[in-house]
Amino acid sequence: MFANAEIGIDLGTANLLIYSKSKGVVFNEPSVVAIDTHSRKVLAVGNEAKQMIGKTPANITSIRPLKDGVIADYEVTSQMLSVMLKKVSKRLGMSMRKPNVIVCAPTGSTSVERRAIDNAIKEYGAKQVHIIEEPVAAAVGAGLPVDEPISNVVVDIGGGTSEVAIISFGGVVSANSIRTGGDLMDLSIIQHVRKHYNVLIGERTAENIKMEIGHALIDHDPLTMEIRGRDLVTGLPKTITLNSSEIQDALREPLESILEAVRSTLENCPPELSGDIVDHGIMLTGGGALLKGMKEWLSQEIDVPVHVAENPLECVAIGTGKSLHLIHKLQKAAK
Repeated sequence: MFANAEIGIDLGTANLLIYSKSKGVVFNEPSVVAIDTHSRKVLAVGNEAKQMIGKTPANITSIRPLKDGVIADYEVTSQMLSVMLKKVSKRLGMSMRKPNVIVCAPTGSTSVERRAIDNAIKEYGAKQVHIIEEPVAAAVGAGLPVDEPISNVVVDIGGGTSEVAIISFGGVVSANSIRTGGDLMDLSIIQHVRKHYNVLIGERTAENIKMEIGHALIDHDPLTMEIRGRDLVTGLPKTITLNSSEIQDALREPLESILEAVRSTLENCPPELSGDIVDHGIMLTGGGALLKGMKEWLSQEIDVPVHVAENPLECVAIGTGKSLHLIHKLQKAAK
């Protein structure tokens, strides 16, 4: 009997992850939906829909219904969640009737945005929906002692947003949420290639460049990569070679925005907790934590130890699931 399943959902701009108390992370696929533009019917979700980006006829389009960590297209998000939760039900081998769900939202999200998340999940038939703040979930997932009166600093760099928070005694002491993340880094790479080479590349190519040769703003051994795109002058396919130093330069602006958010959060830290930060340092989570040189660069800039979570991509999802037994304490702290 699995009448009241307990699941955690990381409703990310780039990826949607679902955590089951019994099996851990049971679902991790891109938050992408392929829809028929005429009927608004969902044709594919997740990995299948991502494969279709930029390769479909005019009546089919692949969209991301989540933007900056919140719901941008309610109807499509609702359908996407329904399909994904059915997939999870199959994987678990049992039906999830009226599950208790914990889902995270960015610290800067409005009550309207949070209500949209709540309604979209309740539409699937959830019994209870608890919304917690994303950096709190990331801290719990990274194994930090969030319910103790010591300073836990989390920098969660996701696809749509970057969240910086100081958490103590189950609550957020100081936080910053900026709409800068992996997506903006990809866009910066697309613009760089267009401006300097007159070549147009897609989002998937930009993401691959970032993962292969992207680098934070510190000295490194140069790397090169061959990519293909469309020449804007001739309209024909063209192959060019990029190096990591120019990509590093293209990423400068989004990276400096993240650094600024970290600095301003630390500046608002109560003096009593500042000593803890020097002792325990900062925990990096989210896909952005995997950018080459990120840990070393941040540590050098803010002069505090920086650690990368054991599983940065799944941290928030694991944290939502593990927060189920902490939820009353966390909700009290949030009030």
